[in-house]
Amino acid sequence: MNEVLLRSLTPSVLGILVRRGADFAAAEDAVQDALVEAVRVWPADPPRDAKGWLVTVAWRKFLDATRADTARRRREDLVDEEPAPGPAPTLDDTLQLYFLCAHPSLTPSSAVALTLRAVGGLTTRQIAQAYLVPEATMAQRISRAKRTVSDVRFDQPGDVATVLRVLYLVFNEGYSGDIDLAAEAIRLTRQLAAAIDHPEVAGLLALMLLHHARRAARTAPDGSLVPLAEQDRGRWDTKSIAEGVEILQAALARDRLGEFQAQAAIAALHADAPTAEETDWVQIVEWYDELARLTDSPVVRLNRAVAVGEADGPRAGLAALAVLDDALPRHAAVAAYLHERDGDLATAARLYAEAAQKAPNLAERAHLTRQAARLNARRRR
Repeated sequence: MNEVLLRSLTPSVLGILVRRGADFAAAEDAVQDALVEAVRVWPADPPRDAKGWLVTVAWRKFLDATRADTARRRREDLVDEEPAPGPAPTLDDTLQLYFLCAHPSLTPSSAVALTLRAVGGLTTRQIAQAYLVPEATMAQRISRAKRTVSDVRFDQPGDVATVLRVLYLVFNEGYSGDIDLAAEAIRLTRQLAAAIDHPEVAGLLALMLLHHARRAARTAPDGSLVPLAEQDRGRWDTKSIAEGVEILQAALARDRLGEFQAQAAIAALHADAPTAEETDWVQIVEWYDELARLTDSPVVRLNRAVAVGEADGPRAGLAALAVLDDALPRHAAVAAYLHERDGDLATAARLYAEAAQKAPNLAERAHLTRQAARLNARRRR
């Protein structure tokens, strides 16, 4: 196998696919798949025309991926925007694919990334944002995962924990990103809960339902973000909240606490408060302590700092924030909020502007920019 030849042909093959009408990202994936196929086939059966072979196989891979994406989108179109309550009786092919992509030959992080790309339909950029890594790093990880599974048999499906992580990330992208996948993630998690008696599956389903219940209130008519404390709670879906709380209580009663149950408990406390001022922040801090113990996640500790600021005052929140890396995504936004509550409007305005520059999407950037402008206007009065 002449790897130098493969590398030299890659740009021209990629260019041919783009000229034929493939978008660059899809063409890049197709060429990567064709290169994996070449590594597998060529040693035993080298082609006469290497470039022609690569173009043919890459174009076929592109068409297959396009058809699969079209079929997936058609399935999504059939799903109601608000998921219907109650268990689903059977597993469908999509959920089975989630398990197959969570192959034991892959690390959990690579399995999640591959599944999000191949089954979930997310772009490499969106997956990189979910993992908090550069896009180039994620592209390499996905390419390595494809190469790893190119020669293995999918007769050992992956574990539940990896599938739950995939469904969680798909839901988060659908809930806050550019593609609406939240309802599909809930549908598949319902099926998983009907098929597997596992408290963390129930915890994840409860978490999704509780977050999804607030969806209608998360944006204003002009599309701008509405913070949780300012949301019209009359627009929350009380049926989804009740279902989520019931599922969560049954899971917690089994005394096998996991991170999704802990997250759902926090969401349930927010949902249970009639007003933002009546939120039980002391209990929320306690649940964040449990969650930090389970995950040791810096993002969890960042959210905990907000809860501490609400429960014990902004100075306590800033003290909890001080031990965290200020390069952490949304660190500046949390610091801005706590400084504002502490009365330091100049620092808060500066940090809101800094956070806006780092925001992962336009809606969040616009919200943070408005916050900075609001505080600057107050200071000039």
